[in-house]
Order: sequence, then C-alpha cells, then structure tokens
Amino acid sequence: MKYILTITATMLFASLLNGQPVKVMLITGGHAYDTLQFFQLFDSLEGVEYEHHAQPEANRKLAEGTGEKFDAFVFYDMWQEVSAREKQAYMDLTKEGKPFLFLHHALVSYQNWPDFEQIIGGKYMEKSPGIPPEQLSSYRHDVWVDIEVTHSRHPVTKGLNHFRLFDEVYGNFRVLDGVKPLLQTKHPESTPVIGWENRFNHSTIIYLQPGHDFHSFESAEYRKLILNSIRYLTQPMENK
Repeated sequence: MKYILTITATMLFASLLNGQPVKVMLITGGHAYDTLQFFQLFDSLEGVEYEHHAQPEANRKLAEGTGEKFDAFVFYDMWQEVSAREKQAYMDLTKEGKPFLFLHHALVSYQNWPDFEQIIGGKYMEKSPGIPPEQLSSYRHDVWVDIEVTHSRHPVTKGLNHFRLFDEVYGNFRVLDGVKPLLQTKHPESTPVIGWENRFNHSTIIYLQPGHDFHSFESAEYRKLILNSIRYLTQPMENK
C-alpha cells in the first residue's frame, strides 16, 4: 500500500511540475519598439511567465548567473556592448543547453563579437571599416511580406502555412550554411530565408526576422509563431 501511495504521489508531483508556466527572461534594449503591444503579446502567451530586463542590465544579470532560473531566453535587443565576462556567460548558457529565441533586430547585435554570429546563425552587416559596400545589409520599413513555411511539420511552424505581415524586411544579411530554414519570403528587398533553427554547443536556437512593430505583435499568426517557438525550445532535448 505504501508503495502504491508513493507511486501516486510521484505521478501527482510530476503532473504539477508539467503544469508550471515556462519561465522566460525577456531581453530588450538598444532599439525603440512599440512597448504596449509588445508586452501585450507576451502577456497573451498561454503557459509563459516572463521577466523583463533591458540592456545593459540584462547582460549584467546573465554574468551574475541570473540565467539559471529561466527555462528560455527571448532576445528583442539590438546591443553592442558586451564584456568578456558577459560573453562567457552566453557561452556557459549554451554549454548547459539553455534555449534562445532571437527576434527581428537582435540579428544586428554584437557586430564585433564573431561568436555571436555562430550562436544566432546569421548576421546583419552594418557599415564598418573594411566592409565592402556590396556586403552591407539593408532594411525597408512598412511593406507587406508574404511568408511561406519551409518545414510544415516543424513544431515552430505548426498550424501555419502561408501568411502575410505588414513589417520590415532585411536584405543581404548572412545566414549560416548549417541552419535549418523554417520561414522564407520572395519579397524582392529581403533575404529569402527569414526564420531558422540553429544549434550551438548544446543549445537550440530559433531566429525569426519579422517583428518590427505593433502590426506584427497584434497578428494572430505572429503570436502563434512566438508561442510555438517557446514551447518547442523548452521541450526536452530528446524530443527535438
């Protein structure tokens, strides 16, 4: 009888754990954004509990080990300053297998930190000494973007097929060969691949290029994309 009670208690405890919200560290800073609609988006995500930190505080918190209490990290920052200790914190998180979701202008972050491109899976090239003009990236605000799903069976794109967003496109940015494309567009001013999965050390990383302002934040398809991404990233590694 005691054995049965122990099994029952264990199963109940596991069930309670599974019902706990996913804890996300939400990181912004370095770029203006529609704050009201942005946080309404994250407030709407079922089963997701987030704690917001703006840069440079966010990086300081990571260097202090605050990241240990989170299940996933969502980056909507566009930041350049990063110390050696903060870089090491990022690397340590990837060695632990912590998952990252990078959104929109996060692709522009850390132009002078080569490892960051390997983590996120690509790079938006800003003007810099020694960079030829033909290698520079570009952007265009306020355009309709037709988005197609590359892998319809991937958990990130589950329930999505073809959808449109009034957003901002980036052109001529780098995408690493080893990433798994998830979203693409034929917009003439955009790089074709606009969403992907990357692996770095033991971490799974998702990058989604759309997400400039309230038009996307209020879109049902975009919200589904964000929620799908967080749920996928916080699955056990053996399920990915």
